[in-house]
Amino acid sequence: MPAKGKHRRPKSRSIARGFAAAGTGGAALALPLVGAAGAHAAPAATAAAPAVAPQTPSAVQAQPAAAPAAAPAPAVYTVVPGDCLSTIAADRGVEGGWQQLYADNREAVGSDPSLIHPGLRLSLGAPGAAGAAAPAPAEKPAAKPAGKPAAAPGKKSPAPAAAAAAGRRAAKAAADRQAAAPKAPAPQAAAPVAAGSFVAPVGGGVSTAYKMSGAMWSSGYHTGVDFVAASGTQVRAVGAGTVVSAGWGGAYGNEVVIRHADGKYSQYAHLSQLSVTAGQSVTAGQGIGLSGSTGNSTGPHLHFEIRTGQSYGSDIDPLAYLRSKGVTI
Repeated sequence: MPAKGKHRRPKSRSIARGFAAAGTGGAALALPLVGAAGAHAAPAATAAAPAVAPQTPSAVQAQPAAAPAAAPAPAVYTVVPGDCLSTIAADRGVEGGWQQLYADNREAVGSDPSLIHPGLRLSLGAPGAAGAAAPAPAEKPAAKPAGKPAAAPGKKSPAPAAAAAAGRRAAKAAADRQAAAPKAPAPQAAAPVAAGSFVAPVGGGVSTAYKMSGAMWSSGYHTGVDFVAASGTQVRAVGAGTVVSAGWGGAYGNEVVIRHADGKYSQYAHLSQLSVTAGQSVTAGQGIGLSGSTGNSTGPHLHFEIRTGQSYGSDIDPLAYLRSKGVTI
């Protein structure tokens, strides 16, 4: 018969009690185990992850600022026979007109804006007048496309059509600009004049009389008469004759000299444009050029002389001569 006594139950290990408690008391004892495991695992994971320096996308990296573009040099125009500051400023679109053109070239022209001569170089805009352009901000480089898709078989590339359309647009724009550009005044048709008769060279009145004295004239007096005539006014031959000279005449600027049947010569000076050449026959009232302010001139007008010879110094009263030919003036 077995002896009576108490049997000692062997002590279970702590981990077995832990699981037993987990079985009876829920996860109360299991949670510390998981938490402990997590607490120990987190540092390990942190240590295992290598530190990576933040990368800056190449597209947003600072780019070197573009160097400021140099200011364009002013255009230079070379004076040719027939030019005056007003016509140059109008043809070249100088802002401020001939006054600004003269101010920009005062050292080259001198104290008299009318004294320009062929070969003189004029600046069409003062250097630095527009100011230095501010440097443009650096732009981000655009991402390059992965590649142009190949055209589908049997379909033509749209490039030729686009180029043709661009060409048509450019041609139309050029035609529109040409149509909008100011056109030079058409020469006025000369009124019918009877053979052997004379006419006035222009329709304006007299601004400076014949033989007016003054230090501005080398002879000490005015050798002709000045007629009021805006730049570009049609100038007519006062009578039929032959052109003996047509070109640059020094202080007279562009001039035309015509010999008439009675042996007298008529001279037309400071013209902006010539319409005849030496040796050409002209009729009374025929256009020979346009008025201007070339040579030694203070502004647009027509200087007109009647001479007994072709050269300077043989002048006679031009108004008396025209009146003797039946011209009312």
